[in-house]
Amino acid sequence: MTVRHFLSLDDLGADGIRRVIDSAIALKARPPRKPPLAGRTLAMLFEKASTRTRVSFEAGMTQLGGHAIFLSPADTQIGRGEPVEDTARVLSRMADAIMIRNHSHDTLERFAAYSRAPVINGLTDRLHPCQLLADLQTYTEHRGDIAGRTVAWIGDGNNMCNSWLHAARLLDFTLRVAAPPGYQPEARIVEAAGAHAVICEDAPGAADGADLVVTDVWASMGDEDDREARLADFANFQVNRALMSWTADDALFMHCLPAHRGEEVSAEVIDGPSSVVWDEAENRLHAQKALLLDLLDA
Repeated sequence: MTVRHFLSLDDLGADGIRRVIDSAIALKARPPRKPPLAGRTLAMLFEKASTRTRVSFEAGMTQLGGHAIFLSPADTQIGRGEPVEDTARVLSRMADAIMIRNHSHDTLERFAAYSRAPVINGLTDRLHPCQLLADLQTYTEHRGDIAGRTVAWIGDGNNMCNSWLHAARLLDFTLRVAAPPGYQPEARIVEAAGAHAVICEDAPGAADGADLVVTDVWASMGDEDDREARLADFANFQVNRALMSWTADDALFMHCLPAHRGEEVSAEVIDGPSSVVWDEAENRLHAQKALLLDLLDA
């Protein structure tokens, strides 16, 4: 049987994304009576710090009747130089699924190539597809189908922006990206998105009439040494009340968290009526439970 991995949204495709979102909404409304993952184990490999990813996967496995094992580089032989391929071969013989949150997307792909268990991308330098499942679930709950809508990405063209570009291509909506020069998303991902991607020169141009505004921190993990330069470069890309005034009247605001109030977003927006970030954060739990059930055919 072919192993199904989830390294990017493309691994589910449009129909699969909608299937998982529908399942997540159903699980949120009514948890299963019998534990569908009883006796199943999820191994979780973390190179990067995490709050939402770790807690949502660990709690999700518990709620589904399974067990999650947290592994950091200090806890494993991979941290002492064991080849990624060897770790993949061993862990996938012991665990039913493996979630990896690491620096290099290329390393994730190498791991998946040698794993006989489903591998889930919990975040890499290129993509963050699990967050997109939660974001898309949240939009669906509040506004219905995202097809045909306009989403504004304001800020760094990072792994989150890349995953939003994937989603726009797959689910048929427009993503407008406003990022300072030198911080644009990957050119090949923009090109693949075709007409679904629009690169804007400034934040108001991206936000104009948008149904949803999304941002992320200006200095992600690994970018801390450039923090002061980034604060200057992104000064005109804050999501605040003035920027939200350009959007559609019922526009929503999302942020994958953690947020730095007063930097990429003002307190009045993230804590205001357009913000759905707390539903978005909770939905990491429900979307990932649905993903696990889908990948494990449970």
